[in-house]
Amino acid sequence: MPFVRIDALRADSDRLDALGRAVHEALVETLGIPPDDHFQVLVGHDGSTGTLRHGTYPGVRRDDGIVYVAITMRSGRTTAQKQALYRRIAELAHAYAGTEPRNMFVTVTENTSADWSLGEGLAQYVTAP
Repeated sequence: MPFVRIDALRADSDRLDALGRAVHEALVETLGIPPDDHFQVLVGHDGSTGTLRHGTYPGVRRDDGIVYVAITMRSGRTTAQKQALYRRIAELAHAYAGTEPRNMFVTVTENTSADWSLGEGLAQYVTAP
């Protein structure tokens, strides 16, 4: 169950939707996430009341087309699976939203089953004592 937050500068609802689709499809294709496991927060920043900062570390020449993608999910994926995920997100974001791969900044944070409540005040992934 991934939880995804996508932040993009001056992105309208169509671009945010395209970026969300790209990330979700990449998760389904590369990690086998169920298609209906779709939890995202999509945020567009206008550049004045909210903006995004970026540098060129480690030699990547980003510009204001940058998109930050933060994925939180349960641990257990291999390095190879994560690398495939990053590649596929960049490919699909370019295809769907016109975002240059150099502008896709993706982080993955992993946690355990006890760290999730999917509603009803329950930790659904934890077996009851």
